[in-house]
Amino acid sequence: MTATATAPGSRPSPGRAPVLDIVIPVFNEEKALVASVEKVRDHLRTLPFEHRVTIADNASTDATSLLAHQLASRFDDVRVVSLTRKGRGRALKEAWSHSDAEVLVYMDVDLSTDLNALLPLVAPLLSGHSDLAIGSRLARTSRTTRGPRREVISRGYNVLLRGALRARFSDAQCGFKAIRRDVAAQLLPLIEDDEWFFDTELLVVAERAGLRIHEVPVDWVDDPDSRVDIVRTAAADLRGMGRLGWSLVRGRIPLADVAEALGRATTSSAGGRLSAQMVVFALIGVLSTAAYGLLYVLLRGSLGAFEANAVALAVTAIANTAANRRFTFGLRGPAGALRHQLQGLLVFGCGLAVTSGAIWVLRTLQGDGHPLVEVVVLTAANLFVTVMRFVLMRTWIFRTSRRHLPSVA
Repeated sequence: MTATATAPGSRPSPGRAPVLDIVIPVFNEEKALVASVEKVRDHLRTLPFEHRVTIADNASTDATSLLAHQLASRFDDVRVVSLTRKGRGRALKEAWSHSDAEVLVYMDVDLSTDLNALLPLVAPLLSGHSDLAIGSRLARTSRTTRGPRREVISRGYNVLLRGALRARFSDAQCGFKAIRRDVAAQLLPLIEDDEWFFDTELLVVAERAGLRIHEVPVDWVDDPDSRVDIVRTAAADLRGMGRLGWSLVRGRIPLADVAEALGRATTSSAGGRLSAQMVVFALIGVLSTAAYGLLYVLLRGSLGAFEANAVALAVTAIANTAANRRFTFGLRGPAGALRHQLQGLLVFGCGLAVTSGAIWVLRTLQGDGHPLVEVVVLTAANLFVTVMRFVLMRTWIFRTSRRHLPSVA
């Protein structure tokens, strides 16, 4: 549970929203907080924008909360958002969701990133050219100072992202990012992670929706006092990658809706759900075809070719319809299940006609053949039936139901 507490006089101008809202998530940062906020405020005064600094107190147990509220009392452009539970992603969701600023920024309290990169970070968002912006420690012109262990882990993580989730951005975890408020309103409800994987999930979903991510090379100096548990964080990131990848494969994230709402719709984002459904359907199809072949061979010893084909196809067709209903089109519960199976059986009838016709042609050409030859011919016929089944499932069996799917799984 979270609670938002805005200190009196924390808004820059009464009745007027700031252009920039700089969110600094903190947990037990009593030593660094005051100096960091004052440094950020000094830098913001050099920029021609109305601004606010938001301290997102992440359930601190030391004097961090007291110091944060003292800063909010001293400065009109500082506010405090207090949370009762830890989690960097949770803190950013809370602070960004309740902000009225045009551009939302976040940076780590240690200020490892040189603040001179702030204007290049937010400028593309203010102009409307880009939707998100990230600082990159891995860009060619970046200057970073950190130990070899963190360097290897960071580069390895981003290589893994590019391979597993096809990410094209260079640095997922740099604590220096910005997002337009209208973009945040569309993306934040879709992000499940509340901790360190939040950044990666946000960027992957944005990229898959066809949004523009601007990258800024940064000067970055590692904080030797960092309290991040690298092993635990890495394990959580791997779990997050698996969960996010599965959600994308199953088409559970409404990428096309996000792109359309923000005016960034492209061919790839509009077809994202279709391509994801095709991947899942293909996987189920491969398993169904393998199961069909195995059943046919097992039944062929006691049944004729036509009978073995009919039984094997009927069993796998029922299982295939149920699996596609659950995994490809995301439908759960008994509502409509019987109707879907009856429609699936009609499609099965079409498939039976095709495969039975294949057996008849084979028998006409060579008489009784070896069962393995029949399996090869019937497998080819089943590939055609599989394509036909997907088209009919998408355009007929599950067409009405898909309209009522929730936009967020």
